[in-house]
Amino acid sequence: MGGITDKITGKIKQAAGDITNDAALRREGLKEERKGEAKDELAKAHQHADEKAHEVADLERKTS
Repeated sequence: MGGITDKITGKIKQAAGDITNDAALRREGLKEERKGEAKDELAKAHQHADEKAHEVADLERKTS
């Protein structure tokens, strides 16, 4: 959930930077958006790792 919040906030800061012609605010928005994307990717990787861990546990139970 944090990833989407960072992405939205980043987009808003980018737009505000564009409107006010503030390059620093626009850059800050880009960074925040990238941070949100990274959080989303990390969450997906965690989910994938959890799924694989469950698969391994199931296989261990079946072979025991």
